[in-house]
Amino acid sequence: MKPFQAFVLASAMMLAPPVADRAAAQAPSLTQKLNAYVGCINRLSARAFDSRRRYFSWVGKHGPTGRERIIYGLYTIYDTSDCKNNVEKANAMEPHDATLEAAATAYAEAVGKLAPLLKEADDYYIQQDYKDDRMAKGKALHPRLVAAWEAFARADQTLRSEVEAINDKRAVERLAEIEKKEGKQAHYHVQALMIQAKRLLRAENTAKPDLSAMKQALDDYETIVKAAEPFTAGGSGGKIGSMFISNAKSFLVTAKQLMRRLRDHVPYSTGDKMMLSNPGSGWMVEGSPPRLLRDYNQLVDAYNRGANI
Repeated sequence: MKPFQAFVLASAMMLAPPVADRAAAQAPSLTQKLNAYVGCINRLSARAFDSRRRYFSWVGKHGPTGRERIIYGLYTIYDTSDCKNNVEKANAMEPHDATLEAAATAYAEAVGKLAPLLKEADDYYIQQDYKDDRMAKGKALHPRLVAAWEAFARADQTLRSEVEAINDKRAVERLAEIEKKEGKQAHYHVQALMIQAKRLLRAENTAKPDLSAMKQALDDYETIVKAAEPFTAGGSGGKIGSMFISNAKSFLVTAKQLMRRLRDHVPYSTGDKMMLSNPGSGWMVEGSPPRLLRDYNQLVDAYNRGANI
């Protein structure tokens, strides 16, 4: 599962509300709410999904048998109390959004239930207690782990969707505001590029890719990258940093590689599969979803450091 990185958080923080706009004047509080929710996701979700991935790297779908050649265990996650407290504080803030707040509460509850179960299972496997009970507890833990991960995955996806929908809307509104005030200069192109980069990531990083939608998103992204590139020279329209454009191009290259792999049914080699099975090395496989996510995150990092340099 991809980490919920970056541009969502950055775009929310950049919205400066016009004084005359009452709805926009609520933006700082809305930003605080969203930052609290995104903070939970960024801190806890990747680790929770990595734990599930590690567990199922050695366990079959029906659970452990005790006859496994290698028993890796799983991972624990960070303390969840800060997430719970931050969600409660954020939910009390204006402006209220019942659906968003319910999703955040469900997330905090789901991850709060998952954490102690992962700790219990981790202790069991680290201490190799399965050697004493013939994997009896491991077998009993399996359905509980599966149910907790599934509940967490649903809560995670729901909260992500709610936060992204709000931030997408705000990003588009902000882009229109920039165009109205400044025209399609450097500032506009940076924001447009980041919006389209996220759309491309979503089009390609999905369980059931739509090749037509992927190609359209890819073409749209390439168009805005080409439109932004001349601003690296600077001038009256502003300047876009060359490193930002370099990161934007790297993301474009990987997106094209992944599109071609899917379109042409190019299989992964045995070595590729080995790297993809490890959360830390999947990005090294060209034209893979982990590589796409790595390049997107690097683009976001460049944006957060200041694209207009």
